Amino acid sequence: MKQPLRQALDNGIIVADGALGTYLYQLGFSVGQSFEEFNLIRPEVILDVHRQYVEAGARLLETNTFAANRGKLAKFGLEAEVEAINRAGVRIAREAAAGRAYVVGSVGSIRSGRHLGIPLEDIESDLREQIAALLAEAPDGILLETFYDAEELLAALRIVRSLSDIPVICQLATDGGGMTQDGQPVANVFRKLQAEGADVVGFNCHSGPDGIMRALEKVQAEPGPFSVFPNAGLPRYEDGRYTYLATPDYFAGTAVRFAELGARIVGGCCGTTPAHIAAIAGALKGYVPAAEADAPAVRAKAIAQAKPAPAEAPDAAEPTLVDLVRQRPTVIVELDSPRDLAIDKFMRGAEALREAGADAVTMADNSLAMTRMSNLSMGYLVKDRVGVRPLLHIACRDRNSIGTQSHLMGLHALGINHVLAITGDPARVGDLPGASSVFDLTSLDLIRMTKQLNDGVAFSGKPLKAKANFVVGAAFDPNVRHLDKAVQRMEKKIAAGADYFMTQPIYDPLQFGRMHEATKHLDTPIFVGIMPLLSGRNAEFLHNEVPGIRISEGVRQRMAGLEGEEGRRMGVEIAKELVDAALEHFNGIYFMTPMLFFEMTAELTRYVWRKSGRADSPLYR
Repeated sequence: MKQPLRQALDNGIIVADGALGTYLYQLGFSVGQSFEEFNLIRPEVILDVHRQYVEAGARLLETNTFAANRGKLAKFGLEAEVEAINRAGVRIAREAAAGRAYVVGSVGSIRSGRHLGIPLEDIESDLREQIAALLAEAPDGILLETFYDAEELLAALRIVRSLSDIPVICQLATDGGGMTQDGQPVANVFRKLQAEGADVVGFNCHSGPDGIMRALEKVQAEPGPFSVFPNAGLPRYEDGRYTYLATPDYFAGTAVRFAELGARIVGGCCGTTPAHIAAIAGALKGYVPAAEADAPAVRAKAIAQAKPAPAEAPDAAEPTLVDLVRQRPTVIVELDSPRDLAIDKFMRGAEALREAGADAVTMADNSLAMTRMSNLSMGYLVKDRVGVRPLLHIACRDRNSIGTQSHLMGLHALGINHVLAITGDPARVGDLPGASSVFDLTSLDLIRMTKQLNDGVAFSGKPLKAKANFVVGAAFDPNVRHLDKAVQRMEKKIAAGADYFMTQPIYDPLQFGRMHEATKHLDTPIFVGIMPLLSGRNAEFLHNEVPGIRISEGVRQRMAGLEGEEGRRMGVEIAKELVDAALEHFNGIYFMTPMLFFEMTAELTRYVWRKSGRADSPLYR
């Protein structure tokens, strides 16, 4: 090319290429391999695809390096090939361009729209390695594409700018909602990117032309230039293969509209082919961008659309468990959902706990990966029929991000706002060991994303028309060898937004004092776990087979040989001793009902009120 990329952006529209990975899939290559490795083992295939796009009219080629970072290559055992794959990617694209097209080094997001709990410094290390390898081959620019959150994209841009003054194109993935996945308005992010040295800002992937058009309309108040690389619509699974619906003619019809909205680079992403790029090139042939003073009136109109309407704040509600526990002893009692279709005993238990004065009934989310009736359904029945506050556990194991947000939105609609965010036991330990464990989110991610709903922002970053009012708890296991490390994890959960903690069951009275000393610098309330034992055999099972539970030798000796009613009676007496020790340090008590023996936890709840002299408890009515 005769003029530098920055100059070309000032003088007209640059047609970019289309998809590479999905196009290879359409050509018959399997998705179960690293297409980036083709730079080394099948360079002729990548060269041919690049040449097809040049012949179609593309004047900007992306290198075949989108996922060529250490973390993603490691999935294929290719972590030692980061430099070789990236450098080869630039060389192949340059050969295909043959002076007719610019070559930009493609760098994709490592988080890829998922909150994987990877420390930012690790992400930055992988990005720096890949970007340095690309720059070593002197491409015409760097394309940072398919980033979902501002933090990672800004980090990638800063790395490029620390290494080079090369032109940089920064692209967010969007569904047209106007917010990033970490809850920042796209217009604000674009301003930050430009302040940090981005030459072009824009959108790619996740949406077809319509979604990206809507996103572009929302940022018309911002200076360009912009870039757009839409998908060919949404994929459809048909006859064992994924196909995309948007035709080249449809893309041609949107190309000029993109240009009128300030796009100076127009290409395609997933599902697009050389035919789509040829259609774009034909539509934009001879197009001359209007002078800023003569820009279409749509710019002024779109400014008013750029700011989303504020979400409605939730109505004032009764005091939360956090409010209560800061004022007085507070009891929450776990009652597991049924493992069959009969709910009568569960409902009797909930009523007994209400009569005993429990402040909330909490329900696990298929604990130990054992299939139980939905805690959402049982939580609603407890709230509606029994009149007790439900507190629902939400495990990361069983739902992907879509299902998790949907579940939380349903809880909000039902007026259930107390939740406990947990990782969840892996599916292989439960009654359906062949089931899949999802783990889209970590417990830290789940805390953060749930609190994001309280700000009126969806997991995707899209603004919502109302705000939730979730009170989010987190798990704390004090039964570990290094308590200080467990406390450090608590601090991370607090930073993510945890409002309170619930512990694993404790069986050593001295542990409450140790835990108080280790956590007294924290202002976040803790509900200490106490689960009455049923029998000697039950004590041995919990101690030896259930993760996170440790029972002292003294307690196991007292339970040894006891079964039936005698064992339950001793279990309650031991639990009362634990309550005495716990109340010296903590207001929050969390009883766990073993095997629906709710009479035991109802008795223990009444015991708390006798010990604390709570005037409004059932004992004093």
